[in-house]
Amino acid sequence: MTDSAGTPAEPDDTAEQAAGDGSGAGGGGRGGRGGKRRRRRSMRWVALGVSLLVLLISGIGWWLYRKLEGNITTDLTAVEELERYDRERPLPAPHGARNILLIGSDSRAGADNAKYGRDKGVQRSDTTILLHIAGDRRSVTAVSVPRDLLVGIPSCRTAQGTRSRPQYAQFNSAFALGGAACTIRTVERLTGVRIDHHMVVDFHGFKSMVDAVGGVTVCLPASIDDADARLRLKAGKQTLNGEQALGYVRARKSLGNGSDTERMDRQQQFLGALFNKVQSNGVLLNPTRLYPVLDAATRSLTTDPGLASLKDLFDLARSLRGVPTERVQFLTVPRRSYPYDPNRDVLAQPAASRLFERLREDAPVRVVPKETTASTGRDTDRDSGTGSQNPSATPTFSGTNATSAMCK
Repeated sequence: MTDSAGTPAEPDDTAEQAAGDGSGAGGGGRGGRGGKRRRRRSMRWVALGVSLLVLLISGIGWWLYRKLEGNITTDLTAVEELERYDRERPLPAPHGARNILLIGSDSRAGADNAKYGRDKGVQRSDTTILLHIAGDRRSVTAVSVPRDLLVGIPSCRTAQGTRSRPQYAQFNSAFALGGAACTIRTVERLTGVRIDHHMVVDFHGFKSMVDAVGGVTVCLPASIDDADARLRLKAGKQTLNGEQALGYVRARKSLGNGSDTERMDRQQQFLGALFNKVQSNGVLLNPTRLYPVLDAATRSLTTDPGLASLKDLFDLARSLRGVPTERVQFLTVPRRSYPYDPNRDVLAQPAASRLFERLREDAPVRVVPKETTASTGRDTDRDSGTGSQNPSATPTFSGTNATSAMCK
């Protein structure tokens, strides 16, 4: 551009700036491209930040998963022993049903268990429950095996590597002789039911799981003051913490007639209440409450390899979510007093055989509330175990279900 005299004119600063920032004529395209570049850079930073956040969350999730899975103790010794006798074991249950043996150990080993008594190097099965999960996942039947029941215990491998002799002894001796494998083989010989999985929980593990769910509510018909169980509770509705719950399910002499029968009844009712609590939305659908439960559960368990992963345990728990509360049933193996020792029991036939057959076939089992006599507190149907004499009818056994564990 030239002035009227024909000499070059000085640049117009205003126009140049307008062109540079895109506000002048012909600058709109360049300015638009610059704005787009800035927006693209901003989006890249946002994407990078989101990616890093996802990686961080994924990393934390993976770390938590590995931590929970690493908590579980796998019982390889039991697997090796059971494989040795696989040919003599019962066939698996039909229809995809599963049988899990729950074993509560009375071991005093470790600092957390030592305060419950002296560690004599021997642990017995304080509680043993055969958990039958129906193939359609619409019912669960939990059968308690009394610790004082006299049974045939096979030759088992001991912790010292020797083999015990076959013997006729009280049931909880099997765990002391050969651990979980010996208990499983004893139960399989007794019932003809194949055990698919097993779980062992000690005192500390039980308490941890109760505390992790925020305590379990029970209804007490009378106050409890038991120095041996370290338990003092008022009558009525009570929410028990882990320490109180352990005393409640283990106490015997100061409650009721002091029998092991009543103690098993309390254990069954407590497990029903625990099932209700874990199944509730307050636990399963709340991550802040679910993680402590998973952490406590995995740290508390010794299992076979089939349940030794978090996925296996989660799949098991998920399969039980749809079970109606009234279809979670509890009963005790039908038994009667041993004629030569009233402090020991033997199977009551034919009721026991009828129950075991139903479990083997994954057939329905009907459980009705127990009836007791006012004078003795003993089960009136302890010897029979069933109120049905019709072979084609569903056998009826005395027991309870998870609904009865709810406080009214």
